Amino acid sequence: MIKPIAINLPQFHPFAENDEWWGKGFTEWTNVTKAKPLFKGHYQPHLPADLGFYDLRLEEARIAQAELARMYGIHGFCYYHYWFNGKRIMNRPLDDMLKTQTPDFPFMLCWANENWTKRWDGLDHEVLIKQDYSTEDDIEHIRFLLNTFFKDDRYIKVKGKPFFVIYRPALFPDIKQTIKTWRDEAAKSGTELYIGFMQSFAYKPDNFESLGFDCSIDFQPNLSSFAKKPKRKLKDRIKRRLGHPLPDFYSHRFASYPSYVDQMINSEFTYKANEFPGITPGWDNAARRTKGATIFTDSTPSDYSKWLKAIKGRYENKDTYLFINAWNEWAEGNHLEPDQKWGRQYLEQTAKILKDA
Repeated sequence: MIKPIAINLPQFHPFAENDEWWGKGFTEWTNVTKAKPLFKGHYQPHLPADLGFYDLRLEEARIAQAELARMYGIHGFCYYHYWFNGKRIMNRPLDDMLKTQTPDFPFMLCWANENWTKRWDGLDHEVLIKQDYSTEDDIEHIRFLLNTFFKDDRYIKVKGKPFFVIYRPALFPDIKQTIKTWRDEAAKSGTELYIGFMQSFAYKPDNFESLGFDCSIDFQPNLSSFAKKPKRKLKDRIKRRLGHPLPDFYSHRFASYPSYVDQMINSEFTYKANEFPGITPGWDNAARRTKGATIFTDSTPSDYSKWLKAIKGRYENKDTYLFINAWNEWAEGNHLEPDQKWGRQYLEQTAKILKDA
């Protein structure tokens, strides 16, 4: 059975740090609504349809997300979790979810263990909150999770073990020791952990089990060697097409979604029980980045469906999780939530193809 898990960003609500860094009332919707097309046929802005511009501080909004996901066969949400040496940000929706015990929908966490930077201004080098690592913090972190989220009956478990994912393992000074510390601390309370990582940013160790991981996840899209900046010889032609020069246009990278889908389908693939597949309905983070955006062109539900069918074929009669990036990354142009262009078509394709998987 294929169990689709949609990655969920709990960013859509105001909080103090965003007020301080980007202005009072800033949320992800601020980036989304200010986006503009960069060239003819460029799909921007991505605007929500059925769920509207929701605020995740509202219980009704969180319930509506879960009900829509359940309706189209999504097994659960994988929420990004932000922890900086005991400081948490963007945590209110998850804390309220624990407090109210709604929605009644499976979930798990992925630790987004990067520095918090001004990436939405294109200033990745300007660090707002630094991510430091230590044994003391490893212990404090896992104790917090064991006493809160991992105890929740809705938390996704593999053979009774809470499923916890690390976004960027390569940033740890000693990931093997961190995992050992976590497992040792969890064992004190009689809990075993199921720990995975996202295969992204060219981090693909040959033997991840030796580091202490139980599984790897194919985090999509992987554009490290695919999307390219436009060649200089296109400069004049693009300017004529636009009718005016566009500042910083040539810092962006572009990729054809249909071509990328074909590349993924035709890539060499060997099924392993502890390597979970991934898929994305598209990608375009120009809403966040005035410089250095990566833009998929020509993304359609039809090509997404083609890719999804190929994954289903490879995993026929096998049990696996499928990680869909993402449920609601509106400012990165990849979302299953209905928008004003495609409506529910991505959800409909997901339900149709995976119904009997």
